Amino acid sequence: MPPEMQFRTIHQIVKAAKMRLNQTSWDYLIGGTETETSLKRNRMAIDSLAIRPRVLNDVNKVDTSGKILGQTLKMPVLLAPIGSLQVFEAGGGASAAIAAAEAGIMSIKSSVCEPTLEEVAAASDAPKIFQLYVRGDDDYVDGIIQRVVNSGYKAFCLTVDSAVISRRERDIAKNVVPTSQSSGHGEFSYQSGLSWSHVRRIRDKWDIPLILKGIQCTEDAVKAVEYGVDVVYISNHGGRQIDQAEGSISILPEIAAEVGDKAEIIVDGGFYRGTDIVKAIALGANAVGVGRLEGWAMAAGGAPAVVNCMQILRHEIRLALALSGVTSFGELDASYVTQAPPVALPSVFSAFPLLSQEDEGY
Repeated sequence: MPPEMQFRTIHQIVKAAKMRLNQTSWDYLIGGTETETSLKRNRMAIDSLAIRPRVLNDVNKVDTSGKILGQTLKMPVLLAPIGSLQVFEAGGGASAAIAAAEAGIMSIKSSVCEPTLEEVAAASDAPKIFQLYVRGDDDYVDGIIQRVVNSGYKAFCLTVDSAVISRRERDIAKNVVPTSQSSGHGEFSYQSGLSWSHVRRIRDKWDIPLILKGIQCTEDAVKAVEYGVDVVYISNHGGRQIDQAEGSISILPEIAAEVGDKAEIIVDGGFYRGTDIVKAIALGANAVGVGRLEGWAMAAGGAPAVVNCMQILRHEIRLALALSGVTSFGELDASYVTQAPPVALPSVFSAFPLLSQEDEGY
């Protein structure tokens, strides 16, 4: 991306995405389920936390790195799986893998995102995770996992919050069926039939780190660890599955207290700014997934814009750590975060107040 085309703020990236997407694609990216309460609570929960900084500490050298699955990243951020990423940029998961490599982070390839898992694996040398929606029997799952292992992915992620397809009314109103839900991706009933016995079977058969994505309560987090899961992924699918759920970060402290010493924790859901990442790590997460942020950047300018976005995010993280009085994520704990009233109505855009400004300079 030429220097004169680089975005300087995440606001600009979101605005560019809106300009380049048609209304159907835009609604798919920003929308949630039914009343979109879960989507709004994700952001409200983050906005209802304040940082409690420490002062008079030497913060000349700040280390933004994080570690997950034995991989050291430039920051504890993952590009979350997006089922129809190729709608926003033709390269889809391959473009995400390329961007992650340049940004020094990790990407998660969705099973309902193009191109194939082998093509995404070959797109870059950066560590990757493969995420599966189950669309076949045990032999189908084993076949996928074997391909994942052969392709060198660092972990296998099973999505467990999508037993049925939710009512995403922005799509329904336009008679839109997302490509990720099309019949070309297999029979959905297999996902509906998932149970803990399937988790046990996968864990017993395969020697690859196992992630369960879509954990939304401590009871399931504890059970996941009992079944040998390596990473608990706290997520309500970006507010796109069950309506009226808690915000993801609201559940994080309790889950971290129960299983944080037994499994690693990823959280996603409304994380768009550097201070959001700092809050999540302080409360016990090992890494944070960013999905809509990835989608906006991909729509704004493909892999180069995703790299640009991640550079801005990392700069925000560095500032947030320094202004909190620490030089690394390892110095944070829950005492750096406290409850506080939000200052804006919760929405997918409440992290971007300048979006309301008409001046092109924003």
